Amino acid sequence: MQGKNHCNHIPFYASHEKTKFVMTKSVLFAYFLSLPLVMSWTMNDADFWLVEKKPTYTLFYRSSDTENKEEYIKLIDSGIRSVNSFFGTGFKNEFDVHIYPHRNLLDSTWSKDWKIKDFKSECWMVASGIATKIDMISPKNWDKESCEHTYSDSLNTQRLIIHELVHVYHGQFNISPDFSDVENIDWFVEGLATYVSGQCDQERIAKIRAAVLGNNVPDSLRKFWTGNLRYGLSGSMVMYIDYKYGKSMLISLLKYNKVSDILTVLNTTETEMIKGWKDYILSL
Repeated sequence: MQGKNHCNHIPFYASHEKTKFVMTKSVLFAYFLSLPLVMSWTMNDADFWLVEKKPTYTLFYRSSDTENKEEYIKLIDSGIRSVNSFFGTGFKNEFDVHIYPHRNLLDSTWSKDWKIKDFKSECWMVASGIATKIDMISPKNWDKESCEHTYSDSLNTQRLIIHELVHVYHGQFNISPDFSDVENIDWFVEGLATYVSGQCDQERIAKIRAAVLGNNVPDSLRKFWTGNLRYGLSGSMVMYIDYKYGKSMLISLLKYNKVSDILTVLNTTETEMIKGWKDYILSL
């Protein structure tokens, strides 16, 4: 765990102190104006966020996750150390981590953030990350809230959290912090997170190698983030960039939001890059 726990667990919306009022008309009006908020707070405490401030991030969670909070902090702190170790520097800015007890509440947030009315996430979606925050279903509820993720699979749980932390790190250096203004770099955004998190493992590489041998891989970078092999395709392409150009060059690409800029910096073409990637995959 990073640093010392130095924040009380208080609802996010407000903290209240008992105050003696002199009942002037103005104070009386203020008292009755605030009464619904006070009543809401006391009657619906479970609807409020609890907050814990950490050195790099602020954790927001519901009362249902009070017993799980320390486990989640360990996972997040471990993930931050992994991200810092790979990139050689820490996060530029602090960020928030919101833990949602169930999918419906997360969908409501994503619906507002992404401006998609009545948004319903796919069953495999459990988290998202941008420069300012991570939104995540409570990991201990993944077994019932997700069709692909299991909390007891500790290695993949840690990798998934690292994956989202990479998105936060990447977003803090990118021209488009929430990746809403990007041009054909979905493969790079997701590939970077897949590679750095360790999700581009031997099993995924074996599937990509088989696809290359079967001449069943995309002919453009834009298509790398499509289909069932999208994580392996994108992650292995970023792995190839690291291998061929080095980590310093890879890190220098974080700020770009267009594939044309990435290719210019690498002094290559899309065709040359995909050919080099194929040769690299077959050499593994």
